[in-house]
Amino acid sequence: MTGSADGNTITASMSGVPSIMNSLNSLASSKLSVHSRPKSPEAEEVIAELLEKAKFYTSLCLGTTAILSVFAFLFLIPFVVDPAISTIVADYDQSPVTCMVVDHVYGEGLKNCTWSSCREGCTTAATRCHQLLVNYTKIPWDDWLNKPRRLDSIEWDVADTRLLINSEGCGYPPRVNCTEFAKQYGFSHIGEPFPCFYSRAYPEMVITRYSWEDNLKHLILSLIIPNVLFAISIGVLSYWYCPCCDKACRKTRVYAEKFPTKEE
Repeated sequence: MTGSADGNTITASMSGVPSIMNSLNSLASSKLSVHSRPKSPEAEEVIAELLEKAKFYTSLCLGTTAILSVFAFLFLIPFVVDPAISTIVADYDQSPVTCMVVDHVYGEGLKNCTWSSCREGCTTAATRCHQLLVNYTKIPWDDWLNKPRRLDSIEWDVADTRLLINSEGCGYPPRVNCTEFAKQYGFSHIGEPFPCFYSRAYPEMVITRYSWEDNLKHLILSLIIPNVLFAISIGVLSYWYCPCCDKACRKTRVYAEKFPTKEE
C-alpha cells in the first residue's frame, strides 16, 4: 500500500511539470512581446521633438560661448597677455634686491606727467602722477636684513632710476592703488631701504611687485581658456550644421566599412 501511494504521488508531481513549463513559456513569450512591441508614432515624434529642442538650446549656448570667448580673448590681450609678455622679455631677477627712494615728485597735468610710477588705468593718460626715483644695489634683500649696511657706504649699481609699481607701471583697482603705493614708498620713506626687482635686460627698470609663477600662470590661462572654449564650440556646431563636415564623416565611415581590418 505504501508503494502504491508513493507511485501515485510521483505520477501526480510528474504530471504537474508540463503545466509549470507551459506557464513559464507563456510568461517569457509575454515579456518578449512587450519588449518587441514597436513604439507608437506619437511617442517617436515626442522624442524627436525633445531632441530637436535640446539641440537648439545647446547650439544657442555654444554659439554664445564662442562669441564671448572671442571678446574675452580680445579683452585679455592688452590687459593680461601683453603685460605678461613684456614682463618675460624684461627678465626680472626673481630674488629681490635692495632699493632706496631718493626723490618723490607729485605732478598734475599732462605736461608734468610725462611718466608715472603708478597709474590707475592703462588706456588713459595720467593727469595726476607720482614720480619716484630710486637707487638700487644688487645686494639681495635677505642678506641686507641679516647684515644691514650703512647707506652712505653703499656703492649703488644704478642711481636715480624710475621706480614702477609693475612692469607696465599701471593697473586697475583693487590690485593697483596709487595712493597706497605713494604712502608706502613716497615722501615719508625717502632714504629707507626696501626690496625691489630689477630687469636684467633693461637695468634701468625697477619694479616693486614681481612673481614669475603668477605671471606665467596668468599668461597661460588667458591664452588657453578662451581659445579652447572657442574651438570646442565651433567644432561641435560645425559637426552638427556644416554639410562638408557631415559628408567627410560619412565618407570616413564608408571607407572603414569597405576595407576589413588586419585582424579579420
